[in-house]
Amino acid sequence: MVLFLLQALFVAAFVFPHETAAELYLNTSTSAAVGRKLAGGCNIFQGKWVYDDTYPLYDFSTCPFIDDEFNCLKYKRPDRTYLKYRWQPFSCNLPSFNGVNFLEKWRGKKIIFVGDSLSLNMWQSLSCMIHSSVPNAKTSLIRREGLAKLTFLDYGVNLLLYRTQYLVDLERQQVGRVLKLDSIKNGDAWRGADMLIFNSWHWWTHTGSSQPWDYMEEGGKVFKDMNRLIAYYKGMTTWARWVNRNIDPSKTKVFFQGISPVHYVGKDWNEPSKTCVGQRQPYFGVKYPAGTPMAAVVLNKVLSRIKKPVYLLDITLLSQYRKDAHPVYYGLHNGLDCSHWCLPGLPDTWNLLLYTALFT
Repeated sequence: MVLFLLQALFVAAFVFPHETAAELYLNTSTSAAVGRKLAGGCNIFQGKWVYDDTYPLYDFSTCPFIDDEFNCLKYKRPDRTYLKYRWQPFSCNLPSFNGVNFLEKWRGKKIIFVGDSLSLNMWQSLSCMIHSSVPNAKTSLIRREGLAKLTFLDYGVNLLLYRTQYLVDLERQQVGRVLKLDSIKNGDAWRGADMLIFNSWHWWTHTGSSQPWDYMEEGGKVFKDMNRLIAYYKGMTTWARWVNRNIDPSKTKVFFQGISPVHYVGKDWNEPSKTCVGQRQPYFGVKYPAGTPMAAVVLNKVLSRIKKPVYLLDITLLSQYRKDAHPVYYGLHNGLDCSHWCLPGLPDTWNLLLYTALFT
């Protein structure tokens, strides 16, 4: 809590000069209030993980849409208990996912996931969940760099993925690669969708050789670097302006995927010497020791000021509990992965919460 308040005071001084750290902390409840309103009086994001032998929701070996980086069972993960946990809200039950109902509701529509590899994780999960309901349905899958389109041909439903780490523009200029905090020309590609599910955070923390930009730019001024939470706030504020200017709520539903946590540092769940390696069950306490990530605080503040309706899938806390659900070394990737999620796995619950928001 002390670390959280220190971080909040720092961000408050630069980003929210008229608000106290305590007010920032209280504002993290904004998304939950939205969740309660849109889910029939139940906060679907507050609950616990319970063992359910009917899980998982689909068989990894029959879904053709899982990338090797998420396909933990294909890469011989030896334990399967992580597949058996179902999210149980405290004050209601989630509906069962029905892929036929989903396809009928969105017949002839275009759904776009916009974001980084966590968007890819969720997009592939939803594709598998629908496919398990209609395994014989005709599909078309087109993938090229940065873009993917899965069409359920019998229903005319298009599930698209638009890969962008930051939502705002990353341009190659004479000075080098520039992350433009106040530009979002990419947004032209998202217009006309019937549903948009946005996501951005993980790449804002990258430094060194994994950082895909050389400079940041805002208002014509170029910066070598800045505090990443402040940069994230500026970038998400640009995204919020794009939503306000370009979204017609009568035609397009907008969701934000929320902040997906990582589990590289065991002190976050009171096991200082651990990572996600060898984790076999969720964290079962109600209050997660690491507290609310500052990125979620910043995101909530941006969403509280947006004028158009945006539904936050407030997945952070329920995902923080799932230290057991990462690929670890069981996938086609470089090194330890405590950032993405196995499929089947946690992103299926994210999509079940999306389904609940759409159908309740």
